[in-house]
Amino acid sequence: MRQSLAQLEDEFRHQIVQERRDSKRLQRDVHVRSRKRTILRNKKRSNVRFWILVAALVATAVGVTVAMFETLYLLLG
Repeated sequence: MRQSLAQLEDEFRHQIVQERRDSKRLQRDVHVRSRKRTILRNKKRSNVRFWILVAALVATAVGVTVAMFETLYLLLG
C-alpha cells in the first residue's frame, strides 16, 4: 500500500511537472504567433503606405509638369 501510494505521488508530481512544461510551451507558442501576426500586419501597412507615397509623388510630378507647360503656353502663346 505504501509503495503504491508513493508511486501515485511520484506519478502525480511527474504529471504536474509535465503540465507546467506544456503550459509554458503553449504560452510561448501563443506569444510567437501573436508577434508574427503583428509583424505581418505592420509590413502590410508599410507596403500600402509606400505605394500611396509613390502615387502621390507621381501625381505631383504630373501636375507640376502640366501646369508648367500650360503656363509656358500662355506666356509664349
